[in-house]
Amino acid sequence: MFRLFFSVIFAVLSLLPLHADSTAEQHPAQPDRPRAIVIFLADDLGLHDTSTYGCAEVPCPNLDRLAGEGLLFTDAHSTTSVCTPSRFSLLTGKYAWRQRGTGVLDGDAKLILPTKQEALTLPAAMQLAGYRTAAIGKWHLGLGRGNQPTNWNAPIAPGPREVGFDYSFIMAATADRVPCVFLRNGTVVGLDPKDPIEVSYEPGFRFDEERTAETHPELLKPWGRPRNAQHACTIIDGISRIGHMRGGSAALWRDQDLADRITDEAVNFIRESAGRPIFLYFCTNDIHVPRDPHRRFRGKSGLGIRGDVTLQMDDSLGRIRRALEEAGYADDCLFIFTSDNGPVINDGYLDGSHEACANHNPAAPHAGGKYGILEGGTRVPFVVCWPGRVAPGRSAALVSQVDLARSLAVLAGVEVPEGSMPDSEVQLDALMGRDAQGRGCLVEHQAMNNRLALRVGALKYVEPWRRQPARLYDLSRDPREERDLAPAAPAEQLQRFESLLREIRESVRPQ
Repeated sequence: MFRLFFSVIFAVLSLLPLHADSTAEQHPAQPDRPRAIVIFLADDLGLHDTSTYGCAEVPCPNLDRLAGEGLLFTDAHSTTSVCTPSRFSLLTGKYAWRQRGTGVLDGDAKLILPTKQEALTLPAAMQLAGYRTAAIGKWHLGLGRGNQPTNWNAPIAPGPREVGFDYSFIMAATADRVPCVFLRNGTVVGLDPKDPIEVSYEPGFRFDEERTAETHPELLKPWGRPRNAQHACTIIDGISRIGHMRGGSAALWRDQDLADRITDEAVNFIRESAGRPIFLYFCTNDIHVPRDPHRRFRGKSGLGIRGDVTLQMDDSLGRIRRALEEAGYADDCLFIFTSDNGPVINDGYLDGSHEACANHNPAAPHAGGKYGILEGGTRVPFVVCWPGRVAPGRSAALVSQVDLARSLAVLAGVEVPEGSMPDSEVQLDALMGRDAQGRGCLVEHQAMNNRLALRVGALKYVEPWRRQPARLYDLSRDPREERDLAPAAPAEQLQRFESLLREIRESVRPQ
């Protein structure tokens, strides 16, 4: 039995080129490009966190409708199991592990994306194609350059504009990191110059009279209490954050209004752009911590506060789609819904999610989640909707977010220059439902220790790390990765996986 199984493995691997990502690019004749392209990027949303993917406790009618009108994928992946590097790869078409400094960024980090003068990014490609481009919501890709601390009291550049976005309304990092302010086109919104912002991430630092979880626990909301020291710094809106901040009182956001605020901006961008082609990169904070849903959603799900912010996310989705309909884009809009990485339940706060989700596996039927190398870390919800172009249904094609950059550039008629989007493949046939297979192989990345795994069909090879040997799983029979096949596998077949992964790590495929 095992001998036959490994013979099949060897046959599959033998069909792949030595450099697995060097598969021949597809350049099929494309239909007319869409008038609107929207990427709706949820945060920390698992494959089994919504009714759309089988979670009855969290009804998401807007996502259900999108999936009913579009193509729902069951084997789609972010490039890595945590936020910053995943977003980097989506926008650049480049694996984040190829570039130093692309781990989870502090709120005062410098820009890690290339500017338009340095490389062609996804938004820059959309600009070249004539789309009006916008980045709205969570950013977490750094702002500014140089060795000096970021000056939050003046316009900050380079940022989204220099990367390729005509308009931006962003959170600098995450909702649990300071500064807790919005920036519009590089400038803090609502800042009183008499109350300048100061930010520090220096270890052991604290501003004079700074209110933290340790010094002023009475100021914390019940769901804003930290579960670790990292989240126990400056208290803002009853929630202790990562990092230290003072000043900017008039500009601070209110967490319960955060989702509405960024959704309002997206709706306004759509309305103001009516009649022009648009590209919208919308990144909600939901369902990332801190979870502080608006009262409209509090207590409305069957999975506590984490389920409530999922309902809030679905509301944002519905509002954006209605705005597209009202502005005349709906019939010719390519809408992509996905998440930046897999799910996490406990992630910094004692908000009751652990108890409310005790019987809920957000990555089901897989194991693992955010930060990890197991399948749940990168296998994410993924829905593509384009009326009249993408037939409704389900797809088991193997797809990766890294391919959105080159695929959308080609769809828009933009030629990608050599050196840009080096890991991105044209996978339009898979994304549009014309190809049931998708990628020949796919790399999964655990950013916290820079460990890689290689997917070839249903087979998953996890490279050795420290004292842990290589592992091999057949996900079609073992979705939770509980039965390691590597000990029984012939050495030459494991070496083939190792060679493929080494080639991907050490080289960039020809453009």
